[in-house]
Amino acid sequence: MSRNLTVLIFIDADPRLSAVSYQRLTTALVNAPVSDTHANAAISNLIIMLPDYRCEVDEMRKIIVLTFVTLDGVMQAPGGPEEDPSGGFRYGGWTVPYFDEFSMNQMARQMGRPFDLLLGRKTYEIFAAYWPNHKTPGDPIATGLNNATKYVVSKTLANPGWNNSVVIREDVVREIKRLKDSGGPDLQVHGSGNLIQTLLKHNLVDELWLKIFPITLGPGKRLFADGTIPAAFRLLECKTSPSGVIFASYQRAGEVVTGSFAS
Repeated sequence: MSRNLTVLIFIDADPRLSAVSYQRLTTALVNAPVSDTHANAAISNLIIMLPDYRCEVDEMRKIIVLTFVTLDGVMQAPGGPEEDPSGGFRYGGWTVPYFDEFSMNQMARQMGRPFDLLLGRKTYEIFAAYWPNHKTPGDPIATGLNNATKYVVSKTLANPGWNNSVVIREDVVREIKRLKDSGGPDLQVHGSGNLIQTLLKHNLVDELWLKIFPITLGPGKRLFADGTIPAAFRLLECKTSPSGVIFASYQRAGEVVTGSFAS
């Protein structure tokens, strides 16, 4: 005697799969043969729980800005005294005392996914002097940075020595828009304070992955400087390290909406 059988399948979200991949996976599940155990059962209900995946088939690449920033908005020279002393900046390396295992794990998680790099010249040169010589097996940060395609915005960089490097010299905004429209992984921006101002000014930043440190510095180059435009964001994720560093990720969310408490 035939029995009715309801099949419930949960498919977890995977950032490596596109909408097309999920569609193909669903089709394969629907057409899969019934096992011998249920040879006399008729599948009356096949329920497939997919992730919330609303992207278009040809989804644009996102530009994601990953920045260490103080409570008062300074992003200059987080990694060391000699990183960027311009303007007489005296506090290079201000992130170091706050880094712990939690922070390193969060960085590894953010950079453990496929990505390409979009960098300004100064940050590119800092990275290129260090990371090609630190190819530690099993280190997702070193592996990700060395394997990524590096798009560097510069009119003066003549011979980039780091593998997979592409120099953007002219029509910067147009070329970055073209990159967003092309296929490939998301574009991560690290450091690159001047480039970030260009991206903000032309509304090209899709997400901000901020590491907010419990410190104020006063003078210094700021994340939200002369390129900042009115823009709304929504919080995607927020975690706090034992040392008080807030890992907050935001996604662009349209225009600024105002109101009044007096009404």
